[in-house]
Amino acid sequence: MRTIITGPSDDGRIDRRILNLMRGYAAVLCLVFCLHPGFAAEPNARIIQSFDAGWLFLKADAPGAEQPDFDDHGWRSRNVPHDWSIEGPFDPNNPTGGAGAFLPAGVGWYRKHFSLPRSFAERRVFIDFDGVMANSDVWINGTHLGRRPYGYVSFRYELTGHLKFGNAESNVLAVRADNSAQPASRWYAGAGIYRHVRLVITDPVHVDHWATFVSTPQVSAQHATIHVKTRIVNQSGAGHDVRVEFAIIAPNGRILQTVDTVRQTVAANRTSSFEQDIAVDSPELWELKNPVLYTLVARVLCEAQTVDDETTRFGIREFHFDAGTGFWMNGRNFKLLGVAIHGDAGGLGTAVPMRAWQRRLEILKSLGVNAIRTAHNPFAPEFLDLCDRMGFLIMDEMFDCWTVAKNPYDYHLYFKEWSRTDERDTVLRDRNHPSVVLYSAGNEIHDTPKAELAKEILRGLLDTFHQYDPTRPVTQALFRPNASHDYEDGLADMLDVIGQNYRENEILAAHAAKPTRKIVGTENGHDRKVWLALRDNPPYSGQFLWSGIDYLGESHHWPVISEGSGLLDRTGYPHPRGLQRESWWSSKPVVHIVRRTGTDAVTPIDPGYEAVPFQYRQTEFADWTPRNLSPHDEIVDVYSNCRDIELIVNGRSLGRQSLRWDASGREWRVKFEPGTIRAACRDTNASEELRTAGKPSRVGLSVDRARLSPEWNDVSYVSATVTDNSGIMVPSANDLVTFNLGGPGVIAAVDNGDIASIEPFQASQRHAYHGRCIAIVRATAPAGTIVVGASAPGLVGSQVEVLAVPASEHHPLLP
Repeated sequence: MRTIITGPSDDGRIDRRILNLMRGYAAVLCLVFCLHPGFAAEPNARIIQSFDAGWLFLKADAPGAEQPDFDDHGWRSRNVPHDWSIEGPFDPNNPTGGAGAFLPAGVGWYRKHFSLPRSFAERRVFIDFDGVMANSDVWINGTHLGRRPYGYVSFRYELTGHLKFGNAESNVLAVRADNSAQPASRWYAGAGIYRHVRLVITDPVHVDHWATFVSTPQVSAQHATIHVKTRIVNQSGAGHDVRVEFAIIAPNGRILQTVDTVRQTVAANRTSSFEQDIAVDSPELWELKNPVLYTLVARVLCEAQTVDDETTRFGIREFHFDAGTGFWMNGRNFKLLGVAIHGDAGGLGTAVPMRAWQRRLEILKSLGVNAIRTAHNPFAPEFLDLCDRMGFLIMDEMFDCWTVAKNPYDYHLYFKEWSRTDERDTVLRDRNHPSVVLYSAGNEIHDTPKAELAKEILRGLLDTFHQYDPTRPVTQALFRPNASHDYEDGLADMLDVIGQNYRENEILAAHAAKPTRKIVGTENGHDRKVWLALRDNPPYSGQFLWSGIDYLGESHHWPVISEGSGLLDRTGYPHPRGLQRESWWSSKPVVHIVRRTGTDAVTPIDPGYEAVPFQYRQTEFADWTPRNLSPHDEIVDVYSNCRDIELIVNGRSLGRQSLRWDASGREWRVKFEPGTIRAACRDTNASEELRTAGKPSRVGLSVDRARLSPEWNDVSYVSATVTDNSGIMVPSANDLVTFNLGGPGVIAAVDNGDIASIEPFQASQRHAYHGRCIAIVRATAPAGTIVVGASAPGLVGSQVEVLAVPASEHHPLLP
């Protein structure tokens, strides 16, 4: 199998994320290159093509597989992104252990055969990898290009000089990914080429990789100054006179400004920097509720001929952290209501389609979340693109360890050699994202008890952050600074914004001792007292809960495969703690009913279950169907931000309770009886009603989106719910649900919220957990009807339809 690259006219493989991520971006380029005088497109401008399709894969080591003539006819055909570890099986003897969700590790090889047109022979050819897990080695036609140990970073190699051209000539790109040394990461990290790959073809004179930096040094409602800095590299054998034309395109596609830089002579095999300030009047500011994006188009002219063009999305906004009042953006003071998340998406593993992230972020936003911490490593670049478009703020984290290990084979083995390179590349890649407001140098770093060593390392990291992006502050997730004395030995005060995990009273005391300190909670629990520490202290700029979503790995015993601390479970369904958080963080009226059970006594007003030891904590259930249906006492909490709440059981009022200053739930002790329980807000129309379920009778289906395109980034979530005859979900149901598909679609994965389920994700059936499970569906063609059915023994099945449509009619990032 060989991929033939046919040049710029073959746009079928153009990577939509790079050539604008959205259909509207193509319209922007049309406006710039087709309508604006002097901005015509040239046939020899930059070409970016997806290199995701047509790989061969072997899950084993294969000495000699880097050579072009290696026999790979028995290898599996695979497209990337591809996480081979998620295929399983789960096994308590897998070397990843609980940290890696008991999933397999090892060596995987990828090979791609491709041809290039002769017209590319005088150009420069590069390959971009967004992420390979881990310890990757890359070869082109048998020549080793390089190695990158850190599986979370993006990187580029140049292929020029090692290629053969012409449709009759074949090139072989080979990648070896090795995560066999385990345990490494403390969570599930996946395996293989789990992010996108692109081929980039440029003129010898072009914009250097990640060289363009757009900042907004002056921002107001009336005026903004856009500062653009880029670097042009001349890889030809002669000097050239070069200038750069910049165009600023508004969110509506209108060209606002076009400006020329001063012409410079760029010597052979040298680079030159170009800078320009561009004024924008009455700018549309990037806000959480209105995350509008502008586009910078840079056109490189060499002796008056266009030789390269590059596009950069950016937002116009101003932000800062204040020691006395916390976080500010565009003149508005508000809290960072954040969550920390890991990079997997449950049954999909770490090769995550963008629609999966979009759906998860939509649900988190509905709970009031406005910020994300990328724990504890750089995420895929399209995740940041998505946060730019959806209006989230990002803490962009680099490392989970420095030179002191947390696991035997983690990044401490590579930190001294690779950390500056990995940090530099990540900052250069991410610095144009308006969503990124904070970098984190590390999480719970074990070097800190050695104060002088830790400060020396941190000083170097800070220098690198500030060298490549002087516009953003840097924090670090300090851990138990009372033991490592970070506040006393000066390490904490090296940070632009001091971050601390948990121990909220300690960071507040550190601020009180030195009020010039800017502070943020980098990792925090779900306890109510933690929320009050943020709510009631203006200097405390924000918190990032651990965690936003249940994730694979970090298990302490078999058969638990997931950490269950999220606001959402793996399928995206909110836990009761997520409903409680919504009552604290959401601006819309919220009413949720939960019943609680546990071994500890409950006080009449404040249950206090957040503060008791884990083994005595209360368990919350968002239903009115206890296993014991005979009369008994139930403790009912109503989570609400409404002023007055009335609780009604089977039509009888149990009274009203008012909103409490301490944000505790409003509690009733209720004598259970089957039927209906309803909580109603008396100052708005918000309410919630729960009904007692009968015996399981049927499997109901719902789908999050009724239209689906055959793009890799597009998926639909089909939710199966076991209900009684009246359509009420049966929370104790664990029936085995079988999904079947007809039409142009496939099941990408199945899942449920059970952290101890070791059922395979790549399957067509799944046990319900608390009455629910999901199938994640892909389209395989641009037309037709995908019919998804679900059945279970003894239950009535059901079907739902999803319409397959061309990508031109639909995109996973569009509502």
